[in-house]
Amino acid sequence: MSLSLNFLLAPNLLSFSFSNPTVRSPTVRSPPLSLRRTNSALGSAPIVGQDLPEDYDRQFPVVDEGCRRRAGVLLHPTSLRGSYGIGDLGDEALCFLDWLHASGCSVWQVLPLVPPGRKSREDGSPYSGQDANCGNTLLISLDELVKDGLLLKHELPSPLDLEHVEFEKVASIKDPLIAKAAERLLLSKGELKSELENFRKDPKISGWLDDAALFAAIDDKINSFSWYQWPEPLKNRHLAALEEIFQKEKNFIDVFIAQQYLFQRQWQKVRNYAHKLGIKIMGDMPIYVGYHSADVWANKKSFLLDRNGFPTLVSGVPPDAFSETGQLWGSPLYDWKTMEKDGFKWWVKRINRAIDLYDEFRIDHFRGLAGFWAVPSVAKVALDGIWKVGPRKAFFDAIFRAVGNINIIAEDLGVITEDVVELRKTIRAPGMAVLQFAFGGGSDNPHLMHNHEPDQVVYTGTHDNDTALGWWENLPNEEKQIVEKYLNTINDKTISWTLIRTASSSVAQTAIFPMQDILGLDNSARMNTPATQLGNWRWRIPSSVGFDELESESANLREILTMYNRISK
Repeated sequence: MSLSLNFLLAPNLLSFSFSNPTVRSPTVRSPPLSLRRTNSALGSAPIVGQDLPEDYDRQFPVVDEGCRRRAGVLLHPTSLRGSYGIGDLGDEALCFLDWLHASGCSVWQVLPLVPPGRKSREDGSPYSGQDANCGNTLLISLDELVKDGLLLKHELPSPLDLEHVEFEKVASIKDPLIAKAAERLLLSKGELKSELENFRKDPKISGWLDDAALFAAIDDKINSFSWYQWPEPLKNRHLAALEEIFQKEKNFIDVFIAQQYLFQRQWQKVRNYAHKLGIKIMGDMPIYVGYHSADVWANKKSFLLDRNGFPTLVSGVPPDAFSETGQLWGSPLYDWKTMEKDGFKWWVKRINRAIDLYDEFRIDHFRGLAGFWAVPSVAKVALDGIWKVGPRKAFFDAIFRAVGNINIIAEDLGVITEDVVELRKTIRAPGMAVLQFAFGGGSDNPHLMHNHEPDQVVYTGTHDNDTALGWWENLPNEEKQIVEKYLNTINDKTISWTLIRTASSSVAQTAIFPMQDILGLDNSARMNTPATQLGNWRWRIPSSVGFDELESESANLREILTMYNRISK
């Protein structure tokens, strides 16, 4: 028997709908009440030949909401359209959520919301943030600040005509205005000021925010490349030196905290609107943090540093598809043994912060919790590293005891050994499959559709990949032939929708599509190229494309999700 997959070609090829009310999910919670009553009356088990209840033919399996098939879109807020050179948490974010809902999606995946490290030489990377818990204040909407009465309309800058994010230019324009709004908030009286005070007093916030604000104040005053170059009393956190900074830089610290509150306020408004539409926010948590951060400076014993505070071992990965010498990330590695002694306290704070921001989140480089690549800090390439044992199940046992159950996704791409798979399955975290990785290698390639598992998130591509169209345009002819054989037929013009439809048909519970693929864009819209530092994270939805103009794409997506039982309920 052969099954033709010609329907994968075009988004509008199929126009019928699935509406048979007798079709039900096989996932069962428990027998219906009436059947349980019958069983109870007759003993522990029904008797063969006994009459069943009158409503027996209407007692269908009950769908476990946690197991419903679903779909979503990957789009970082910086990529939204906006007047000031960068996407923000204003009306356009709400318009996107409306579009998602109309398209039948129930997940919005974002990249880390942390402030990009402005001294990390990573050009706006959310994976090289200057703090693991702070929000990116460049995402604060100036228009929303006007609505709150913290800015005046005539104070807004002239619109910036930028098709790509230029982080330094955006910061030079937005930073002073956001600081001005924060200062006005501090001088105000009323509900917003009360909310700020409550935000500041919340122990789950102050546990990381106080150190972040103090670090930022010192960093602003000294302006060196790294805290390693600070005067010794500040570098090593002598109490007298810290108290002096706190008193002298109190205004800076207060403004910093107020800006974090403004970020939190706007983000929660967006998140609440998503919940109203039945959409969950899937966040992202990089496993490592930057060296020049409050996280390392305030928690030196939790990292592998020498007596002077300099890293002894740093992060990276061995040679892979992106680099023949491996990727040297350079983040300091954790001292897992020391962390375990205090119950992974720093991680508990970080996980609680993630729960505060997201409904679920992906742990980037999950494999590092099973076994991690350790590179001497003096090495020039990651090739010089070795594998070391990670914290494994002890880490998650401590996290679950401290915060309860959490919804995480394991980014299990790259070199995935047996211990990584075992750890992921032990904690029941879904892994990932990426269609762009599926067609190299043999039929046992785990990214191929027939090898997918229900407990997975399937992607057409991630932020680290080509766009679907860019992938197809760059794919060697040999691999193109494999794709054509596997999918039966391919139309170059609709390859993005072919992959979207293919991912939707997967048995994986969740399917995610980058917004670039929905728009059918080539590699000029690629978000990031691993192992490169400049020119990444800049993509934005073209200014000429509004969500109200994407009705055709929305209808196509909704039809596909309906067909494959992923439509939001």
